[in-house]
Amino acid sequence: MRVAQVLLRYDAPGGVETHVRELARELRTQGDQVTVFASDLFSEQGWDRRPSCSRELDGVPVERFPAVRRLIPGLTLPLLPGLVRALDRAHPDVIHAHSHRYGHVLQAALVAEAREIPLVVGTHYHPADPWEPTWKKGLLRGQDHLFGMTAYRTAGALVVESEHEARQVREFAPASKVRVIPPGIDLAPWRDLPTPERARELLGLSRPYLLFAGRLAPNKGLRRLLEAWAGLPSTLRPPWLVVGQDWGERPALEARARELGVLSEVRFTGNLADPALYRAAFAGARLFVLPSDYEAFGLVLLEAMAARLPVIATSVGGVPEVVDPGRTARLVPPGDVGELRTALEHVLSDPGKARAMGEAGRARVEALFSWTRTGERVRALYRELGVSDRSPRAS
Repeated sequence: MRVAQVLLRYDAPGGVETHVRELARELRTQGDQVTVFASDLFSEQGWDRRPSCSRELDGVPVERFPAVRRLIPGLTLPLLPGLVRALDRAHPDVIHAHSHRYGHVLQAALVAEAREIPLVVGTHYHPADPWEPTWKKGLLRGQDHLFGMTAYRTAGALVVESEHEARQVREFAPASKVRVIPPGIDLAPWRDLPTPERARELLGLSRPYLLFAGRLAPNKGLRRLLEAWAGLPSTLRPPWLVVGQDWGERPALEARARELGVLSEVRFTGNLADPALYRAAFAGARLFVLPSDYEAFGLVLLEAMAARLPVIATSVGGVPEVVDPGRTARLVPPGDVGELRTALEHVLSDPGKARAMGEAGRARVEALFSWTRTGERVRALYRELGVSDRSPRAS
């Protein structure tokens, strides 16, 4: 079948971006003709564009469009000029658009309705952040219902990653269309990790460390993690490795770490574009911490468990469904620095328990999460919507 995958950013850091890249690769492996339609953005923070964009990735063609901001009071709704024409010209068997509150989803729905092409939307839903002002939360909720009445009415199915996300999306979208299909992980690259000593050598570090990997953004809870970690006894406190692209948080983190006298124990790597070096960051770590205010799923949790790391995370969004609380991870309430510090103390002071958590995490990932399984379920959904494996549409 001919599949159009549509999203804002591609070949860029981020959970949605990783999801689409792995799904596109898996669908291609299963025999589908996949084309990705995306913008030229590398990051929405600062509206950074790529000077040159790849036109093919993993054997999958990529069509690029210059993203344009469409501003309404307090919100940004990016659009991709040329996307409608390109999708109309390609006339795929199915259009699979990703993300919520983005203009390219509305554009994809426009083509799907006009051409009577089945539309699937992966919502990757994120509610308003707790600190947003009331007026902003109201505008975001208005957008939720706008999409529920437009693109999601057109869609044949809405794919969510967890039961928690499903409950949220059903509040403003047709409940009967919601399907839970978790993402996966390709375990092959995680089977031959460098030794912890070699991994730390590659990163220029000499001691095991606490690891965070993800965007350095306000909703990731990094300031609270800093406070919790800095409050540990010095004899128990490992260095902290912070991996990921800065979305405006790094200056505040550095300033606060300097005030607390622990800046020399924090290492910021930025985005590790080399996959082997990125995996090495996990291989050399002692534990992984994800203190987010919200995670629809948290793909990075699968990576941490694949690397046999014990996990500490906040009990938000889909996180409790990804990990097995008490066995592979210790969960704490979001925003509670004291509970986070206590969790760090317990895991760091009991190496045997930490190893058992890591082994349980690896077993859980092997048993439940793979992109092959995800791809099969997505293809089954396409067929449910009337798309045949052997039904190429006429252009």
